[in-house]
Amino acid sequence: MPFNRRTILSGAIAAASLWASHTAMAQTAFPAKPITIIVPAAAGGPTDTVARLIAESMGRSLGQTILVENVGGAGGTLGMARVSKSAADGYTLAIWHIAHATAPALYDSLKYDVVNDFDHLGRITDVPMTLVSKPTLAANNVTEYVAWIRANGDKAVYGHAGIGSASHLCMLMLMKELGVQMNGIPYRGTGPAMNDLLSGQFDVMCDQTTNTTNQIKEGKIKGFAVTTKAKVSSLPDLPTLDSGAVKGFEVSAWHALWAPKGLPKEATDKLVAALQAALKDPKVIERFANLGTEPVQADLATPAALKAHLTAEVPRWGAVIKAAGAKGN
Repeated sequence: MPFNRRTILSGAIAAASLWASHTAMAQTAFPAKPITIIVPAAAGGPTDTVARLIAESMGRSLGQTILVENVGGAGGTLGMARVSKSAADGYTLAIWHIAHATAPALYDSLKYDVVNDFDHLGRITDVPMTLVSKPTLAANNVTEYVAWIRANGDKAVYGHAGIGSASHLCMLMLMKELGVQMNGIPYRGTGPAMNDLLSGQFDVMCDQTTNTTNQIKEGKIKGFAVTTKAKVSSLPDLPTLDSGAVKGFEVSAWHALWAPKGLPKEATDKLVAALQAALKDPKVIERFANLGTEPVQADLATPAALKAHLTAEVPRWGAVIKAAGAKGN
């Protein structure tokens, strides 16, 4: 009898230990709580739109709520600085775009290394951009649009989402190609800029299709051309700028997912898998198509591919920014 009691007691202790171990694993398995994605721009802009679509889909895959928090300012560097200093546990992420590659050339006192202070999880989409204007601009096609800019020069005013943003870079390149200098008004994101364009507070803008497609279709602003080599299916009436008005012109705003440097492998693997699942999600594909873009191929939505792409983009845009003499505040 004593032997049996000891055996039963030992078995009970072992079972309790196994249960406790499994419970602890369940509590610590990633993700065990909501995740936050930082968007380093104002709400309502193109990157905010991309982030919310991706967050919703990834959240379903991960079985957790993913919150989107907008932390705008200083060309996205405030939000990315916050992410770089966050705990590397997978619960704070960032979705940002090409502006991440421009930051080193624009900000002399940047408080993080754009390549080495982040884990690179994967590209999301390469968004085409559109050349647009206020509703009352005296131009009705891309040839007249370019002629208007050349004729008005520094009297023309363009808006953009902040120094180093995709909308700013697009206009820098356009001015370089046209040999003119317009006056720029920086905003805290293209959402606020779009509001002022709608009311005619400035003349022209180059912005992502995710922010302009519906406005163009509804006739609230004028659309003149897309900045990619291929036309955009959601805006079939817009020619490419490359097709004649400015030969060789090409700019797109690529978006990607980052995390603080040093994520646990479990978190990295699950986040990358959820991202790739989101890029195959029919709802995401359909919504992206309505906005004039599409998810990148799976081989680009990987940590290695994103790191290689970013490493190449930093010097490329650094040269453009240096030539223009642009600097962030």
